[in-house]
Amino acid sequence: MKRIALLSDTHTYLDEKLFKHLEGCDEIWHAGDIGNIETADRLAAVAPLTAVYGNADGQDVRLVYPLHQRFKCEDVDVWLTHIGGYPKRYDKTIREEIKRNPPALFISGHSHILKVMFDKELNLLHMNPGAAGLQGFHKVQTLLQFTIDGKQIKDLEVHEFGTKGL
Repeated sequence: MKRIALLSDTHTYLDEKLFKHLEGCDEIWHAGDIGNIETADRLAAVAPLTAVYGNADGQDVRLVYPLHQRFKCEDVDVWLTHIGGYPKRYDKTIREEIKRNPPALFISGHSHILKVMFDKELNLLHMNPGAAGLQGFHKVQTLLQFTIDGKQIKDLEVHEFGTKGL
């Protein structure tokens, strides 16, 4: 059983309030636009970090983290990417592959819109944790926490930990 903290779009900013939501997590997953390698290193110092680079990330991040991560957590096939879209509106760069070989859990960032939805057609769960940083149009900083136990994805929690401008 693993407890996961999922975030995206930090854009170099890690609010100190974010760290209380990382306590007790076995792993941290970041869906891109980390900002710089120092930001990734701060997260990795808390728990093992699995991450991808986003469109706003520079070479320092791109040299360490790939565009896509496809991996198993417990018995769940996970695909983590930055620009991926969501059910019925998958990004054209991954559309054919996700239809041909869907994961059980598909995670993307980029939109700064927190969204969790089930794709009945592909039988997968899609998650976007919103944005944990300050850059972008979102008003509230968010992240997701959940547990993977065997094949089960459960105990999903949404955490709001900061309001931009306050």
